[in-house]
Amino acid sequence: MNDMVEGQSAEPKEGKMSRKTILLAAAAIAVVAGAVLFYFFYLQNPSRLVLARVDGEKITVRQFNKEIDKLEPPLIRDMFREEPGKFLDRLIVKALLLREAKKQGISAPVQTYKDAAQKPLSPDEAIIVEFVGKKFSSPPEVKREEVEGFYKMYKDRMEGKPLNEVAPAIEQYIREAKRQEALEQYLVEIRKNAKVDIDQERLQKIAVKPPEMNTEDELKKALTSGKPVLVDFGANSCIPCRQMRPVLKEVGKEYSEKAKILVIDVYKNQNLAQDYKVFMLPTLVFFDSKGKEAFRSVGMMEKEKIVGKLNEIGTGT
Repeated sequence: MNDMVEGQSAEPKEGKMSRKTILLAAAAIAVVAGAVLFYFFYLQNPSRLVLARVDGEKITVRQFNKEIDKLEPPLIRDMFREEPGKFLDRLIVKALLLREAKKQGISAPVQTYKDAAQKPLSPDEAIIVEFVGKKFSSPPEVKREEVEGFYKMYKDRMEGKPLNEVAPAIEQYIREAKRQEALEQYLVEIRKNAKVDIDQERLQKIAVKPPEMNTEDELKKALTSGKPVLVDFGANSCIPCRQMRPVLKEVGKEYSEKAKILVIDVYKNQNLAQDYKVFMLPTLVFFDSKGKEAFRSVGMMEKEKIVGKLNEIGTGT
């Protein structure tokens, strides 16, 4: 009887193996889940993802995003997110200047109530401004020959004014240009002497895709479509060009059956820029239904004027 009771309470070997397998599988799943969580919430945390090191000092993705979010207007933020390397270079220069300023013992000036009324600089920015101001405080020398040479070169833009009248302004312009050149040379020097490592792969991953633009083939097809064509010769890196995009998009929707609206990147299509003699951005070129240039405008153009010009050259309205 005792043997029977003991036999009934004993667990089969298959049951023990099954429970052990389940426990091992559960433990394995927990380990994998923990590793995934560690990877995404710790190792992949923006505060730990390093974009660059400047003499060992880290510039992380979080720092990058925090600084870029301060930019105004939003259009500027969008442009830098499309080309993050340009903004990262700014942060690298800022780190180098801040380090040099601190070596000189420069600290941020105390803010007054007048500063509070304006948009104040951050402590780091204030230190950099103070440092640059002291380092380049001595005004560069401007010789009389330089002023005369500048006047001779740009005399047609002086509105007929004599040299003695515009000389002070020319001298100030040359002085500021020399000061800027000296600053740029200094930045090149400190950048050259620093150890800067950039994670190019990570930099590419955070880049945002820029707005699409039209191709040379699309322009050729448009000019033979039998409809009026408006071409915006510009670039994604051109602020006025980007400000024109919403306007052109609206016109494109309203006139989708009557005209062709295209945007051409002159940097990617330099041959077109040369063919159509585009020297300033943006340049809006209107073509009639036969593909012949009818009008062009340099700079931004209001929607009403664009629509008026399209109606003038013939859109069937």
